[in-house]
Amino acid sequence: MVNKLIVAESLVVFGIVLSIHAVVWDRFSWCTLALAVQAFYVQHKWDRLLQSGGAVFQYRSSANSGLLPASMIIPLLGIVMRERCKISGNVYFERFGVVVSATGMALAYFLSIIALGITKPFPKNTCILSGVAGSAILYTMKNSLAVSEVIEVLEVLLIFVYLSMILLYLLPRCFTPGEGLLILGGLSFVLNQLIKRSLSSAGGKGDPIDYLLLVTLVALVLVGIIFSILFVFMDSSSWTSSLFFYMMTAVLALGVFVPWLQYLIRRHPLLWLLEFLVQSHTRLCLLAFWVLLALVACVVVLYQNSKRSPDSKKLQVSTVTRKYFHFLAVATYIPGLIYDRQLLFVASVVCLAVFILLEYVRYFRIKPFGQTLRNLLTLFLDERDSGPLILTHIYLLLGMSLPVWLFPRVCSTSLTGSSTLLPYAGVLAVGVGDTIASVCGSAMGELRWPGTKKTFEGTMMSIFAQIIAAALILIFDSSVNLNSGYVWILGSITLVSLLEAFTTQIDNVILPLYLHILLMV
Repeated sequence: MVNKLIVAESLVVFGIVLSIHAVVWDRFSWCTLALAVQAFYVQHKWDRLLQSGGAVFQYRSSANSGLLPASMIIPLLGIVMRERCKISGNVYFERFGVVVSATGMALAYFLSIIALGITKPFPKNTCILSGVAGSAILYTMKNSLAVSEVIEVLEVLLIFVYLSMILLYLLPRCFTPGEGLLILGGLSFVLNQLIKRSLSSAGGKGDPIDYLLLVTLVALVLVGIIFSILFVFMDSSSWTSSLFFYMMTAVLALGVFVPWLQYLIRRHPLLWLLEFLVQSHTRLCLLAFWVLLALVACVVVLYQNSKRSPDSKKLQVSTVTRKYFHFLAVATYIPGLIYDRQLLFVASVVCLAVFILLEYVRYFRIKPFGQTLRNLLTLFLDERDSGPLILTHIYLLLGMSLPVWLFPRVCSTSLTGSSTLLPYAGVLAVGVGDTIASVCGSAMGELRWPGTKKTFEGTMMSIFAQIIAAALILIFDSSVNLNSGYVWILGSITLVSLLEAFTTQIDNVILPLYLHILLMV
């Protein structure tokens, strides 16, 4: 029997894909459509495999495989990036968009082939369809990529294979196959870009904040892998192991990653960061305001835990209570987007590093904070935190930050109309849309979408709230000029809101990326 929820999610994704290609059509468009069709069929096979427990790795069990929505994000992002940079005349980043699109297709197609290989009984019809899609992708790459670009795509694919084997083994039940494709594919691309730039003479020529992001992401992944391997042979919750954790982290940071970043930006990173933060009075005011909001978030966590009696250790806060942090995130990002986007970029990278390091402390039970963090954060778990890691707050930060990190600054001259809302995609999709849909759906929702707990009323209020938020942004941010793009904005918000209603993937990451892609068109 076909799952109605999966069909509805797939129809929304196909609607997004067709909407984008109605505006942007090139030789990669045929490949994207073929990839979408075969991903839909492979997803159906993989869902049956997950239900039977025959998958090689342990995936998150409360969701479908999510192969179709995840497979489309990186190829579509590359296509619209290429189009924007082509309009602005930036040849280098136009080719970069082609590489991004080709890499996304290669990763998605590789994962589909793996799924078919482990599916029993062997799905012959789906394999034929996958062969047609693969032939279209290979033919297009052959006629679109230079030899060096093909090598780069293969490098990312190789890194993806190794990262998948390591992280999916170390972190069972943390991801669906689609989430693994999106997150591990992104990390593989980041690692390849960092290695490429480190070996070339590009150091010192780019924006230091971009290098900060690349080095930080790679450093966090490598630190996690290193300690996961080391703590197999020693008790991580002892004082000796805890001291070793802090010392080793400091050694890796100051002895490896800081010098690596210094080599890339040609300046000492700590001095550059200090100078960057105190560059203007506005930045100091923003930092003080963000510290105040961070203290408010800590007070909310402590207050909610103080209400928990010893007899109710398994009590979890309501969905509405968890949305308090969405409101705090909106209050954090809006001033940064209006007054200083570069500072917001750096602050979000630093905040991500703090969140992940604290999660390492909690996961490994590092003294003296590990057990305390476990007790405090358990209250805020939801059904998507089924693995050993608590990732909800990290996904929220990623969803709000990705549109800021992916904002095409070098091609910004081509951004007009709805494209000027690009940095606000996370605020609109997650901070406003997802929050209002959840709160209003819980409070007044009666008509439920087929196969899901989400309500029609929540979705409609989400769309309305995002439109109001876009209007307010237009009033307070002079850099936003929508011109005649109102219909496209309304259509984009509607499609993403419908995807929020039907998807079982991590919507904090999926929704901002799709809205970002739609607005970039």
